[in-house]
Amino acid sequence: MPPRPPADHNPFVRGLVVGGCLSAFRDMGRRGSPRPTKTVVRRALQEGTALAAGTRAAVAVGQRDWTSALTAAAAGAAGVLIIERLLGDPPKAQPECIDGEKE
Repeated sequence: MPPRPPADHNPFVRGLVVGGCLSAFRDMGRRGSPRPTKTVVRRALQEGTALAAGTRAAVAVGQRDWTSALTAAAAGAAGVLIIERLLGDPPKAQPECIDGEKE
């Protein structure tokens, strides 16, 4: 009998590592500079959160527990949004308007 694959007891860590690895080098050209650490951390946390929520929702759907599936999906979306608000780039400053005209 072949050995069973290990159970995935921590999908957040799996998503965190995968997200960090992908984010560190995504969209980087041949001469491009590495991404800022804050961007890598933000994306890694978001992908870990999304993967953990998606894994929980998938398990709940398999058990036909629709309330838990919806709750997991909503919690994952909220977690990603919170991380974006806390670690996202601040909005760019808009030039001041005087009498409806930009300076």
